[in-house]
Amino acid sequence: MSERKVRVRFAPSPTGPLHIGGVRTALYNYLFAKQHDGELILRIEDTDSQRFVPGAEEYIVESFKWLDIRFDEGVGFGGNYGPYRQSERKEIYCEYVDQLLDAGLAYIAFDTPEELEMKRKEVPNFQYDASTRMQMRNSLTLPQEEVRSLIDAGNRYVVRIKIEPNEDIHVQDIIRGEVIINSSILDDKVLFKSADNLPTYHLANIVDDHLMEITHVIRGEEWLSSAPLHVLLYRYLGWIETMPAFAHLPLLLKPEGGGKLSKRDGDRLGFPVFPLEWRDPKNGDVASGYRESGYLPEAVVNFLALLGWNPGTDQEMMTMDELIRLFDLSHCSKSGAKFDYEKGKWFNHQYIQKRSNREIAEMFIPVLESHGIFHPDLCYVEKVVGIMKERVNFVPELWEQAYYFFIAPTGYDEKTCRKRWKEDSAAQLTELIDILNKREFFDAEGTEAYVKSWIEQKGYSLGNIMNAVRLALVGQGTGPHIFQITEAIGKEETINRLKQAIKTIDN
Repeated sequence: MSERKVRVRFAPSPTGPLHIGGVRTALYNYLFAKQHDGELILRIEDTDSQRFVPGAEEYIVESFKWLDIRFDEGVGFGGNYGPYRQSERKEIYCEYVDQLLDAGLAYIAFDTPEELEMKRKEVPNFQYDASTRMQMRNSLTLPQEEVRSLIDAGNRYVVRIKIEPNEDIHVQDIIRGEVIINSSILDDKVLFKSADNLPTYHLANIVDDHLMEITHVIRGEEWLSSAPLHVLLYRYLGWIETMPAFAHLPLLLKPEGGGKLSKRDGDRLGFPVFPLEWRDPKNGDVASGYRESGYLPEAVVNFLALLGWNPGTDQEMMTMDELIRLFDLSHCSKSGAKFDYEKGKWFNHQYIQKRSNREIAEMFIPVLESHGIFHPDLCYVEKVVGIMKERVNFVPELWEQAYYFFIAPTGYDEKTCRKRWKEDSAAQLTELIDILNKREFFDAEGTEAYVKSWIEQKGYSLGNIMNAVRLALVGQGTGPHIFQITEAIGKEETINRLKQAIKTIDN
């Protein structure tokens, strides 16, 4: 195993939007591959034709492009092991279905859905296995001629794996160690369906992993129960020597714990569970995405990497290169990881601070345009961002925090007026206007010293005047340093706002 080139795969089904748990699985595969100078393959497992959703495959590819998780081969990337959509590999699987049937390791079953339902009612906790298969309608109980006749007549059938009872199956897992499951609890899973001439996940997954020379299968904990069946299939097909190493990742849990993270949790608590916004093609429902909610891709990657894995230190902020260098599957938790969406906001805040003011300004411009501020001066927006970005977790929040840099207040908060606007505020601000008119330069530091000197000379209350000025400039009692605002909006706009406040509030 150690001599083989590391090859891992992410193999989603195009049945809807990509869940954030799937993104984490893909990320861990990517980190593992890059750390070992290996290759990451994108394979689309679309054998469940009834659940196929148009647009889902394109959504998956776009999600990883946004997150900068790059595949080396697969759907949309090419490679020497294609095709990479399972629906395009039908003929390949048929060879191995026949191999299993010829070896007596699988059998054909003709039971209809109605017959199976009757059996479930008849037998408590029914499962199709060694204890029940001889009571069913299959190639083990029917004469060979009848089996052939039923197939020739077009009767639908499935092919089931034949699992012998009471055998301990050993699964070696990088994260969980040795897992032992007795074959008696396994049912004879369906491997192939004649209805659409396609294999099920169980067979297609094994055949593809073998033919694509996958060395490690890193997937969610929910697939751990399938691992014994997959071990058997590798043995039945004669591939046990090249079976990949398994690593089953911990589940992503609800923020409160106690159950797998779902879209309902995101709707309930107000956070996305999908990387991009998703519009359901059937009913038009829209589900929020991390990109559209204002998250930066590097923040999402850093946040997800630490859900179920740790670098062995207290370091939290890590670039993709650092994650690749530090990642170690043995540091993954066996237990589920609570989805701390507030921590996700924290990461986004940190990465907004790391981005340049110019980058954030360019991201903020569409937000400004959505509020009717068209063709703003990029240098001015960049200046505002530099003043305000420490106050936000998401770029869209900049509007709520900084709108007054772009539009003058049209009203004034009543509570703040009662508290901050004094009887002599209008007269003092009128004097201040005269003082400001005399100042040639309007930089923050110089203007602050100039105004404070005037206040001191006059014996006025610094707090009273500054509170009144803030109210005039912003319309309320919040905002950054006053002279950062005056420098940004300029002398003329500052004086106009002071005049408007005097006129409006006094009346």
